[in-house]
Amino acid sequence: MTTRALAVVLLGLLIPARQTPQQARIVSLVPAVTEMLYAIGAGPDVVGVSSFDRFPPEVLSKPRVGALIDPDVERILSLRPTAVIVYATQRDLIDRLARAGIRTFATQHGGLSSIASTIRSIGALTDRRERADDVARTIERDLDDIRRRVAGRTRPKTALVFGREPGSLRGIYASGGIGFMHDVLELSGGRDVFADVKRENLQVTTELMLARAPEVILEVRPSDGWTADRLAAERAVWRALPSLPAVKAGRVYLLADDRLSSPGPRIAEAARLIARTLHPDAFQSPITSRRTPRRPRTPRRGLRRRGRPGARTAGRTEPAGSPARTRPGRAAPRASR
Repeated sequence: MTTRALAVVLLGLLIPARQTPQQARIVSLVPAVTEMLYAIGAGPDVVGVSSFDRFPPEVLSKPRVGALIDPDVERILSLRPTAVIVYATQRDLIDRLARAGIRTFATQHGGLSSIASTIRSIGALTDRRERADDVARTIERDLDDIRRRVAGRTRPKTALVFGREPGSLRGIYASGGIGFMHDVLELSGGRDVFADVKRENLQVTTELMLARAPEVILEVRPSDGWTADRLAAERAVWRALPSLPAVKAGRVYLLADDRLSSPGPRIAEAARLIARTLHPDAFQSPITSRRTPRRPRTPRRGLRRRGRPGARTAGRTEPAGSPARTRPGRAAPRASR
């Protein structure tokens, strides 16, 4: 399913029934969408979350209702939801909730651009369209800033790894050529070494890794439990492949940060972290906005211009693209289960 088709399907589910935020009782089994709900100010409507929800901190006190493969239907029903956020693949759950007269919002992870469209759809579901559009536009603007910063720079061949057996190079899983993780890597100035594999992920042998010869290895992991010593030890595991260009150049990075694997409102922060890792010099100074300054207005004859003495009348070029600060409720992202 394309990103465009995803947005249409989601909107189609939202149209039939309209509810106010005060009436809503939402259960979310999709961690990325849970983040979206809080980002647009719908957190008070959330009455249940999945087993894997960890952000924002407010979700830690919410009832847990299972996840993708083990939804607890009885628990969900006990929370008396008016809407349930589910994965599109949870057909049995969708059917059971429909028989109980409960609306579902079915979603599935698409490309990077689907994140903003899903946020806007969530805004329609919760009657917070304006706030959702504001969050979505902020993400789009921040991603455009990153894209401008890395434009024209050499894009290193990069393997984006998100899983393997601890202490070894067995069971390596990497991003393929579709999906939000691939899109983030490409936007951030990397060249996905597995871009030709049209899957969201693939299992990689050491032989295949040597054949693809990445110049950079980026491992992304959940943030919990990582000490400096453990990070160093896991990076050192790659020395078992000394001929790998990334190992020779000392460009093996292990990034333990939950934002890197969630297709939610923190996705621009994730992209900035990857871009800074690949192109640190691109973020050492602000870039100048390309907007054309406004022309000064010419005073009409006989009228005196008012203003501070010495005030400039010409348009001003403002610096744009300095590292974004995240304000509460305006978040900019495990691949979310």
